[in-house]
Amino acid sequence: MNQFEKRYQRYRTVIDAKLASALRKSEPVSLYDPTRYVLAASGKRIRPLLILLSCEAVGGAANQAVPAAVAIEILHNFTLVHDDIMDNAPSRRGRATVHMRWDDNVAILAGDVLVAAAYRELLRTRSRAIAHVADVFTEGIVEVCEGQAYDKEFETLRDVSLNDYLLMIAKKTGKLFSVSTEIGALIGGGTEREVRALRSFGTSLGRAFQVQDDLLDITADEKEFGKRTGGDILEGKKTFLLLQAYERAAGKDRRVLRAVIEKRGITPKHVPLVKEIYERTGVIETAKQWIDRDIRQASLHLQKLRDTPARTMLFWFADMVLNRNH
Repeated sequence: MNQFEKRYQRYRTVIDAKLASALRKSEPVSLYDPTRYVLAASGKRIRPLLILLSCEAVGGAANQAVPAAVAIEILHNFTLVHDDIMDNAPSRRGRATVHMRWDDNVAILAGDVLVAAAYRELLRTRSRAIAHVADVFTEGIVEVCEGQAYDKEFETLRDVSLNDYLLMIAKKTGKLFSVSTEIGALIGGGTEREVRALRSFGTSLGRAFQVQDDLLDITADEKEFGKRTGGDILEGKKTFLLLQAYERAAGKDRRVLRAVIEKRGITPKHVPLVKEIYERTGVIETAKQWIDRDIRQASLHLQKLRDTPARTMLFWFADMVLNRNH
């Protein structure tokens, strides 16, 4: 384990401990048991790590940003709970989703209390920029909701362009990445140039992360990924792979992809067939190229910052996202 991995694990331990104590109440049990269940799930804690490292990269101390880091992870978990309801997802991170283990109503309420808990943690932040931080955090929630709305709209549209998709992921996924890096920089007292550079870094990293997620949906081991392989295909999600493959495919392949887009008679047995189409049309390789390009773009934004150990670790962190397998 290298020095960056050790530091990453140390920060994850801090965040996990804070998450475990974020909810002080235990009753009503029907609310707090499922909410604790959500926060107890293992996770990479990418967004809180981005806050801590961005704070350090502009000269701040990581402990200044811990409350905000906890807040962003709680907020992220809220989005997952509600996304899982809308997607009717059976599992998340290798465990039953909240709406499956309890029911939809419990999951909705658990998500609601997670938003409140996220704000409670955020407002523990001691920073002269707290008003700006809260504004960025709030706008982040709004854009994530817009992104999810686009995602659901796309499921019923016959034709979605690549630009439509990129707008959707910039809001649904990319926004929490850029919110994390921007908030960290604000708490750390960064200059306008530093805040702008880190926000742009987060945007590029978030886009790469989502395209990678689309790719892993079809290529990852189900146990490692924590979700069923090919779930996006079964749900008819307009992913980078599906949109690009449909543009390139012809004949029978195109008809199969049209059925996925229109959600007509697609079953788990179609997943390997669609994967073969993705391979034949070269979109798996194209996705890898896009991810690599976005990671390189993210790294260019980091180069605008002063050379510090935190900046070096952000380079490492971006590379870790590029090479993740779940």
